[in-house]
Amino acid sequence: MTPSTTETLGTERTPRVAAARKLLRRAGRDRAGRFLVEGAQAVREALDAGPVHELFVTEAAAQRHPELVTAARTGGVRVLTVTERAAAALSETVTPQGLVAVCDLLDVPVATALSGIPGFVTVCAGISDPGNVGTVIRVADAAGCDAVLLAGDTVDPHNGKAVRASTGSVFHLPLARDRDAAGVLAACRAAGLTVLVADGGGERDLHDPETTPLLAGPVAWVLGSEAHGPGDELLAAADHRIRIPIHGRAESLNLATAAAICLYGTVGARAGVAPRLHTGA
Repeated sequence: MTPSTTETLGTERTPRVAAARKLLRRAGRDRAGRFLVEGAQAVREALDAGPVHELFVTEAAAQRHPELVTAARTGGVRVLTVTERAAAALSETVTPQGLVAVCDLLDVPVATALSGIPGFVTVCAGISDPGNVGTVIRVADAAGCDAVLLAGDTVDPHNGKAVRASTGSVFHLPLARDRDAAGVLAACRAAGLTVLVADGGGERDLHDPETTPLLAGPVAWVLGSEAHGPGDELLAAADHRIRIPIHGRAESLNLATAAAICLYGTVGARAGVAPRLHTGA
């Protein structure tokens, strides 16, 4: 179903568009309890996860993705066809895709994210780059994490760049935010998780065979910013500090690469240990 050609198009001055534009800023998102999701893939994930309150779509985007417009209308979502300029006003990208959804904020309390029996959690500590946060959420989702906790001064995961970098993974696993980073680590430990901090100067080597049983257990991986790391307080609060060995002349690894190596190191350790747990007598 595509919009009628006689339908009045929303502009950047239309009240609903103007209200949605406020969600481009964190203060606006926190005040409204909602955020923007842009692009076909992210909107598709949002519609699957629900709830979506509004969908803004250009005529061209509606022709490219009629199934999304139909799904939105079938699900009771308010759909407004807008001009290209209005879509651009709701976008933070160089080339707007013409599809923007308004969704409820996704984060839950830390206690809720850690409810049940969590076995594999990622903690983003003081990460200020939204692209890095979104990528870490994507990696955590791919690796099968139970939750992602955003501690300290970590950027809002509902930031447009973070949402795009996650490629929809923000909708797949619990997210929790808490400015008390030490309290987040304490909550992880109380939930039965061993707290591991990724640190270039760590006392344990990720690839040391003696580290494998540690990785195979219930763990919370703490990842800090590229520029400053997790900070002395969290390094001291962790149960172990794990280093990724550098075999060549590279000074370090970027955050996304380090996250993938650490999280999939845990996946690999569990795959290697699990068969032995079910053998013997």
